[in-house]
Amino acid sequence: MMVVDKEKCIGCEMCVKDCFPKDIEMIDGKAHINNITCFKCGHCIAVCPKEAISMDEYDMEEVMDYSKESFSIDPDNLMNFIKFRRTIRQFKNCDVEKEKISKIIEAGRFTETGGNMQDVSYTVLTENLKELRELTLKSLKNIGEYLLKNLTPETMVYKKYAKMWINMYREHNENPESEDRLFFNAPAIIVVTANSQVNGALASSNMELMTNALGLGTVFSGFLVKAANETKEIKDFIQVKEGKEVITCMIVGYPNVKYKRTVPRKKADICWK
Repeated sequence: MMVVDKEKCIGCEMCVKDCFPKDIEMIDGKAHINNITCFKCGHCIAVCPKEAISMDEYDMEEVMDYSKESFSIDPDNLMNFIKFRRTIRQFKNCDVEKEKISKIIEAGRFTETGGNMQDVSYTVLTENLKELRELTLKSLKNIGEYLLKNLTPETMVYKKYAKMWINMYREHNENPESEDRLFFNAPAIIVVTANSQVNGALASSNMELMTNALGLGTVFSGFLVKAANETKEIKDFIQVKEGKEVITCMIVGYPNVKYKRTVPRKKADICWK
């Protein structure tokens, strides 16, 4: 429930103006939250100049006052940070601290979600990765074989991946200690699940930024996502909650490669109207 401290409220109506679901009204010169259409987005808490609004469902100790020094980012530095990020497939043989993984998840937790659903969940895997690798390779092999037997013009684009998955499975079977082309010997995997693909993807994007800021690297494994969403055994292994789907799988570790510069990209496809 959202609550207004009438003693602190000065009747400025800033919360009323910023309330998208129109759940706040003025009564006797004070803000009143009806808690009917409210979806707990917290905009009223953030905009109130007198800290007069609180909610009893979340930890109000997390609320921080804005300061330019702590909250602002130089736009050019941010752009360069985004340009310099690279997908990492070479990792050092060392663990990732739990504190850093928690910080990555915090970046996801505070990412916006549609209707403030906050429906994103996380599974952190640092043990039994060998078992997960075997389950995933087997699933990909089965998917690959099915695709090759049932190729259509629409699925022809997946032909090269189907062959790759079958070869990866065969190589692993012949030599389990062969090059890890799936998890790249990384020490940790963060699986992001959600009811909404958009919410999960937005959270994952911010999580990647935090990963790089912490001196770590990541590769988003589309192979693991596909295997997980098509194989109940993998879903059970990573404890996907009912009603949710696997959105991204972040393979995380310390990079064992140093890049010297950014890379070029195609021009942006923009339609100005």
